[in-house]
Amino acid sequence: MVITATPTDPRVPLLLLLSVTTGLVDAASVLGLGKVFTANMTGNIVFLGFAASGAPGFKILPFVAALASFMIGALVGGRTGKVHAGGSERRWLLTSAVVETALLWAAAISALGFDVATQSPEARLYLIIGLTGIAMGYRNATIRQLKVADLTTTVLTLTLTGLSADSRAAGGTGTNSRRRVGAVIAIFAGAALGAGLLVHVGLYAPLALAGAVVLFGTLAFAYRLEAVSST
Repeated sequence: MVITATPTDPRVPLLLLLSVTTGLVDAASVLGLGKVFTANMTGNIVFLGFAASGAPGFKILPFVAALASFMIGALVGGRTGKVHAGGSERRWLLTSAVVETALLWAAAISALGFDVATQSPEARLYLIIGLTGIAMGYRNATIRQLKVADLTTTVLTLTLTGLSADSRAAGGTGTNSRRRVGAVIAIFAGAALGAGLLVHVGLYAPLALAGAVVLFGTLAFAYRLEAVSST
């Protein structure tokens, strides 16, 4: 089911599109849900430490909810990948896209009744955190099993490290530099777009757009992915 990535691997543009959605989701969560990440768990661990120390402006429960929902999503995503092992990569990715899109669109619908300024109703806050956290955990488990180098779609620390450490200036070959730069630009663009949509349209907008990009992006590349995986 898993194939080795090549410079022409059709999964590369797909994963760059998914990286854009990470920026959209994190813009929605950090700016709309009270400084909580639902796509990038490193930030939540740091913020949870702040909250545990009593730092003002940080509450423990939202970060715990994000971490727990993300891990549940990753568990289900990992199990789904195992079920599809040896089968059609196209079918597996389409299944994953439908699941993730359904969760993101459910979060977008939930956001229609949520007041960002007052962070209320509180139950809606945790519902949106849970839905987006599960979606992104599911995504991460899926992408992890694809094993496409430098395209995790959610984190950039190792990507930036590789970009510098493997560069010609550092005595390297610059392997995958375009892909790494693309990943940085994709998440940056998604974050900027997501912030703009949240401010000018509403919290639901970046979540709804993220779901649409996941679904239609995967559909657009699905047949090419199947062709590559069968060679």
